[in-house]
Amino acid sequence: MKRNLVIVLLIPFFYQYVLGQSETYSVNKAFFSSEKYDEFSPVYYNHGIGFCTNRYSGISNHTTSQNKGLFKIYYIDTVNDHDWKSAKIFSKSLTTIVNDGPVSFNKSKDTIYFSRNQDISGKLSDVSSPRNKLGIYCAVNKNGEWTNISELRIDNEWYNVTTPCLSPDGKKLYFASDKPGGFGGSDLYYSLWKDERWEDPVNLGPVINTSGNESYPFVNSAGELFFSSDGHPGLGGKDIYFSTFSDSTWTKPVPLDPPINSEYDDFAFISDSLMNDGFFSTNRRGSVDIYHFKTLIHQVYNCKEQRTNEYCFKFSDDSKIPINEKYLKYVWSFGDGVNATGLNVEHCFKGAGKYEVMLDVVEKNSGKIFFTKLSYNLELKDIEQPIINSVPSALVGEMISFDGLRSFFPGCHVLVYTWYFGDGDRTTGKSVSHKYKAKGEYEIKLGLMLQEDKTGKIFQACTSKRIILFSNGAEKASYDVSLKKTEEKLNILKYDHAFINNLYSAEKEYNQDLVFQVEILSSKTRLNLDNKAFANLPNKFFVKEVHDRADSSYSYIADEEMNLMDTYPTFNELVALGFKNTGIRSFVLVDPAAKELLTLKKVFGVSTDVLFKQNDISLSSAGTQLLDLIMGFMAKYPAVKLEISTYTDDSGSSASNLLISQKRADLMVNYLVINGVNVTRLIAKGYGSSRPINLNSDEAQRKLNRRVDFTIIR
Repeated sequence: MKRNLVIVLLIPFFYQYVLGQSETYSVNKAFFSSEKYDEFSPVYYNHGIGFCTNRYSGISNHTTSQNKGLFKIYYIDTVNDHDWKSAKIFSKSLTTIVNDGPVSFNKSKDTIYFSRNQDISGKLSDVSSPRNKLGIYCAVNKNGEWTNISELRIDNEWYNVTTPCLSPDGKKLYFASDKPGGFGGSDLYYSLWKDERWEDPVNLGPVINTSGNESYPFVNSAGELFFSSDGHPGLGGKDIYFSTFSDSTWTKPVPLDPPINSEYDDFAFISDSLMNDGFFSTNRRGSVDIYHFKTLIHQVYNCKEQRTNEYCFKFSDDSKIPINEKYLKYVWSFGDGVNATGLNVEHCFKGAGKYEVMLDVVEKNSGKIFFTKLSYNLELKDIEQPIINSVPSALVGEMISFDGLRSFFPGCHVLVYTWYFGDGDRTTGKSVSHKYKAKGEYEIKLGLMLQEDKTGKIFQACTSKRIILFSNGAEKASYDVSLKKTEEKLNILKYDHAFINNLYSAEKEYNQDLVFQVEILSSKTRLNLDNKAFANLPNKFFVKEVHDRADSSYSYIADEEMNLMDTYPTFNELVALGFKNTGIRSFVLVDPAAKELLTLKKVFGVSTDVLFKQNDISLSSAGTQLLDLIMGFMAKYPAVKLEISTYTDDSGSSASNLLISQKRADLMVNYLVINGVNVTRLIAKGYGSSRPINLNSDEAQRKLNRRVDFTIIR
């Protein structure tokens, strides 16, 4: 048996000098790889390795123009065999007169996908031309024999389809092809298994593929991709690269460290799930051979800058729905026992968690909630990432502690912690320490190998963080002070790890069909209007029942206004009368009749100063025009019964105000009856000054109280 040979990568001395670090991997020529023949494309199979080789098979002795045999699929039991000569033909039924392999297996190892020339009939001279393209075939193992050999529908006689790799879940088949429409000579593609067939190929795109040649894909259990390329920047020839699919795209390919990659062709890489060891192919010693590698320290890939978990935010809301801040105030509650006053506030949570956020309009004197303007359930999540816990700055020569104990991957546990300190030194462990020899800024990297608790799936994650090294304490102290400057807080709605559910926003609902209702109470069961809950309600309030089908509840409404502040006097009066559960709710009208009536009121207004002649009970032209439209409305909705009510301000006596308001209401009803509306569908109510919507403290407020209302009675 020949001794294993340790291969040392021949690269310029300055490269290792600059890195100042030991090798990431150790490599040895695999014992089953011969000196005389070519071997490549290793694949795990049962207790050994399958691979391609041009050694003499005993089945087909055809040779190429270089006087080498054609490639066949071999297998060796690496547990029990220890000599390259022990390798045998994998399957006679899969062996043809032309090239066979590479191969890939499904998880249960009872289905094989393999590459070979598409035409295997006739004489070798007839089928060995470049016109005979490579395709991918599959076969199944029955009773120890590979049978049911079939060609995949993705093959084509005009171009090559080769180097198959089946994803561990069996749902994707990765391969290389020089089919037209790609980015270069040979590109990587995948095909999805759907509806019992392989779908049309999908190019992996320009992040992976180049104007050069990409081939030999290998996908591990985490879905991470290794492949070879001569188009990406590397050490020379074909190099092996790593990429993973993240955020709907492939990450930028990263070359594997020497001595796996070299100035020669390195390709056809495989590894175990932990990336502790594996195999790859290379021609670094003249022939193509398979090498075994062991990881000395895990390489870290595509490290994202460590993010800070945010817990302090801005909270704000629009102000399209105005309030009178003389009597009312905005109060935020955050579900953690803390409140804040104002429309725009800031708040810091103690940490990740679930919180109920509310913005209420509160009466200043009583502290009673008048109206809930905004509410939602907030789930604040920590970012799933490795976390480097360390000081932001230190002195040269000082021993610095680092740990990754706060790394956050729920449902997973960490298998390996790998540290890169940015000065060439590397180590492993949960908690480590390091000393820097020179001042400057260094990028620390923490790579984790993780395993999901439920599935056992193994994957990698990496983060980076900078540390500043100073040569004297004064510089360090000045830098540390600058870090403490308060940064502007982020709006809670813009933080990508703040998740909002069950959002209610009166501002978002605000539209032409929105009204504000004074709710006396709500009930899961329907109440009769003679219920004792309404016993103290004055006759001037007409209770309307609203059924919410979403939660099967009933709301009992004493007043409905177009503007929020118009409900405030009614709210105060009902609370004073003992209706402790009174509150204001916004309600978007869905009934077509109610929506149309609201539009009429908004277009024409409801001021008696406009609809009646000044200091008179006679209708103005605007009043008759509105009533003419009301007639059309009543004809359009024959089931509607309408209450027409009028109101005055508090000038004059209550009796005179009540009298003039009743006369005006009667006048409007009579106008409609004379013009054909059935009197049984109309109710005239004069309320005088008994139901103001403003305080009557000045003429502007009194004018708003002098109004007409039209209410649909069910």
